[in-house]
Parts: sequence; C-alpha cells; structure tokens
Amino acid sequence: MSESVITFDNVSKYYPLYHHLTGGFKHFLFNFPQWIRTLKHSRFNALCNISFEVSKGESFGIIGRNGAGKSTTLGLIAGVLNPSQGKVAVSGRISPLLELGAGFHPELTGRENIILNGVLMGLLRVEVMRKINEIIAFSELGDFIDQPIRMYSSGMLARLGFSVVAHLDPEILLIDEILAVGDIEFQKKCVDKLMDFKKKGITMVFVSHSLDSVKMICDRTLWIENHVVKMLGSTEEVVGDYAKSYAV
Repeated sequence: MSESVITFDNVSKYYPLYHHLTGGFKHFLFNFPQWIRTLKHSRFNALCNISFEVSKGESFGIIGRNGAGKSTTLGLIAGVLNPSQGKVAVSGRISPLLELGAGFHPELTGRENIILNGVLMGLLRVEVMRKINEIIAFSELGDFIDQPIRMYSSGMLARLGFSVVAHLDPEILLIDEILAVGDIEFQKKCVDKLMDFKKKGITMVFVSHSLDSVKMICDRTLWIENHVVKMLGSTEEVVGDYAKSYAV
C-alpha cells in the first residue's frame, strides 16, 4: 500500500459571522445568553467533514464550482489555515504555486527574490545558488532579472514565481490555477514541467477549472460541491460526472 503524505480526517473549516448590536448595549446585557447562542450558531461553513488521502508520488486533482472550498482545502494543506474540526496531517516539504509572486519583496531584484524565496522554502543558500541560472533561464526575464520587481508586470511576477517553485526540488507541490501564466509558449513550458514532475513521482495537488488539464495531469480527483465531498475516484470518472452535472 502506498505511503500517504496528506491525510484529511473529517475536516471542517468555518468562520464566525459577526452581527451588529440592535436595541443598544442595555438590551445586549439583558439578553446576553441569547446573544451567545446566536453567535455560536452564526458561522460560514467553508468545508464540512472532508476526508481523503493523497499518496506519495500521486497527482491529485480537486475540482468544484467557485466557492465550493477548493482553495480552503489547499490552505489547510499548506498550513496557512487551521481546521476548525478534524485533523490534517502532511508529511513532506510543501511548495505552493498559489498566488505566484505574492511573497516577493518589491524593492529587491528578481535575482535577490529568488534567493530569498528559496531560503524561506527551507533550502540552504548554496542549494538555491546551484539552481539560480536554471531558474532565470526558465523565467525568460532577461535583463529584468536584475531590476527591482516593483517594475515587473503581473505576468512577469507570475513567470518568476513559477520558475522559483518549479526548480527548487519540491516534495509536495500545491497548484492553484497557475496554467494561465504568461503567453501560450510559456504556458506550454509550465505544463511540460508539471508532466516532468509527474514522471519523477513528485506529489502534486492540482486545483483547476480546466477539466482538460485535470484529466491530463491527475491520477485521482476530488469533487467538492457545497463544501462537502461530492465524489472521489479516478479522474476520468469524476471529471465525466462533473461535466455531465453542468450539461444538465
């Protein structure tokens, strides 16, 4: 049996909904128990009792409509969110391809940001320097690599973000709608890189609205609908049923 590197065990994530006081502070004090009960039951459920496992080396897809809970699931895997209930267990170094370029410092150059991000991802500086020329070449940023990234367009930031994460030996790669990076040729480079990761047995969790991309990359797929698991199984089967649900 394959080793599980990501496990969700009856995971729920919810956020409290806040209310304005009506009737004044005195009314609030006299009805304090009622207010407490109201606050306890006023919440937004982003995920409800989600359970699944991702095996080492597996390419795992997550699909669903906007607001279903896909990005919340990635946030829980990445550790930037904590579950409200249940348990999330992750074994391995996480490399997120979520908001490309979000962690860059605007006053540092592209080259300096490569080094900074590599170190923040848990690598030694010497390990980053060993890869830096390969990262720069892949990004196709040319002379801009030595300019402050406040001068970069959003497309240039995305190119650099993908290039950094994709070349620093990821163990578990989290991917959220990043295949629209740059022009058509660069998008193809990104897809080719992901397929190379797949061949090498690097664990990937891939969120996308592009069903063709999910079918090409993922072994199994999780369909989240209205914050709960709708279906989990082979990508061909899950994507097929998901597509049919939209065709109705």
